[in-house]
Amino acid sequence: MSNELVINSTQKGERIALLQNKRLLEYHIETPDNNFTVGDIYLGTVKKMVSGLNAAFVDVGYEKDAFLHYLDLGSNINSLNKFAKDIIAKRSNSGEISKFKLESEIEKQGKIDKVLERNQPILVQIVKEPISTKGPRLSCDISIAGRYIVLVPFSNGVNLSKKITDRRERTRLQRLIASIKPNNFGVIVRTVAQGHDVEELDHDLRTCVEKWENGMKQLRDAKPRDLIIGEMNRASSIIRDMLNESFDSITVDSQDVYEETKHYLHTIAPEKENILKLHNGKNKIFEQFGLEKQIKSLFGRSVSLPGGGYLIIEHTEALHVIDVNSGNKSNSQEDQEATALSVNAEAAKEIARQLRLRDMGGIIVVDFIDMKKADNKKRIYEIMREEMKPERSKYTVLPLSKFGLMQITRQRVRPEMNVVTRETCPTCGGTGTIQATILVTDVIQNNLDYILTKQNESGISISLHPFLHAYFTKGLISPQVKWLFEYKTWVNLIKDSSLGITEFSFHNKFGEVMEVNAS
Repeated sequence: MSNELVINSTQKGERIALLQNKRLLEYHIETPDNNFTVGDIYLGTVKKMVSGLNAAFVDVGYEKDAFLHYLDLGSNINSLNKFAKDIIAKRSNSGEISKFKLESEIEKQGKIDKVLERNQPILVQIVKEPISTKGPRLSCDISIAGRYIVLVPFSNGVNLSKKITDRRERTRLQRLIASIKPNNFGVIVRTVAQGHDVEELDHDLRTCVEKWENGMKQLRDAKPRDLIIGEMNRASSIIRDMLNESFDSITVDSQDVYEETKHYLHTIAPEKENILKLHNGKNKIFEQFGLEKQIKSLFGRSVSLPGGGYLIIEHTEALHVIDVNSGNKSNSQEDQEATALSVNAEAAKEIARQLRLRDMGGIIVVDFIDMKKADNKKRIYEIMREEMKPERSKYTVLPLSKFGLMQITRQRVRPEMNVVTRETCPTCGGTGTIQATILVTDVIQNNLDYILTKQNESGISISLHPFLHAYFTKGLISPQVKWLFEYKTWVNLIKDSSLGITEFSFHNKFGEVMEVNAS
């Protein structure tokens, strides 16, 4: 199984695609103003206490105050508050906590107004990004994620991922981490730490401690709403969480992103630097990997299955509903059960992929095709559980009910990824009428003639929708070849699925978009 990361830099930010065996598995859009990311640590101010909810609302700079529940304070909130207070008052000059005397833990079923007070400065971490009309959700149980471990300040425990099942390996990691971790830091050992030696784990641990201490130095001069410790960008976090032997390619199309990613790889895994590549081909990077077509086909209301069935995906404020349909599959009585099992099995695999691809969260209800046999229902449940295993978000899958419905819950920490797949007509803007498509070829011809004869340009390229590209390139004596004879220069044509069917753009020899003034 191969994993590839493709990063396309645009004026609006980065588009990040994670491919597994050439199939799109995750898609993210990282914008420059993408604040309040999961993992960010802010200096907030307590604005309001709500006893009925046993919660507080905290100002971290978002348009709506963020939500902090008592259960998210963490047992060592008193230690965090005292330490932060000392730093802000400059009674402590560094972020080192190994010699700090921990305060008493709070009660598990206590009241928030006994711990916090209005206008109090407080260190908080984003655990859920702003979604819809809600502000961010916060926690004071702060943690700093590394590649192999998660560092938890003001704690002393060592906990291991439940997915590490080998008893000897658990014992080895427990003893190893306990011997190298600093005092007053707890550690959660991630699944990927299995089999790694003390040098790699110690380096990761020291990197996390350094990140904490640098943040605390910044806290000394910080103002309310300031970002104290920022989570890395989405691309780096995917590399951190998923980089392993099966991760065999990272391709970017920006020199700046290339240098940034190379530096990060050198820090966490120098042996993996050679998998990073800078794309400089003629085609756009997403076109080269066939991603534009995958995105358009995977984010619509209807999603096709390999065997002829299809999914209908509907979204509401409270939940998501997925309907499985057999499509053109045989519906004859004698093989109806077999058909239902086959389509449902394909659907279960695609649904697990769709949840991750769209980052769907909350409650998901799946209406599978009815099956009579209990063994077949159990089989679909097992397939779904198996397909959900690589999932990084917390989830629960329930067996099919007697009505053929499956309920899934998936932790939602970011807004759902929503890609508009229906294209607005580039000419009419959605009114329903456009210039006759047959005329677009004449417009291109006129513009090309103007550029080559009036402006005397050379090295011209034209980006076109695949349909237009086919028209100009097919045939022994294609229009593209005729241009060569007529203008004595070769015009390069580039397929671009992101363009509408009547859209096109001219580029000069430097790749810059040209303004065409042909009448």
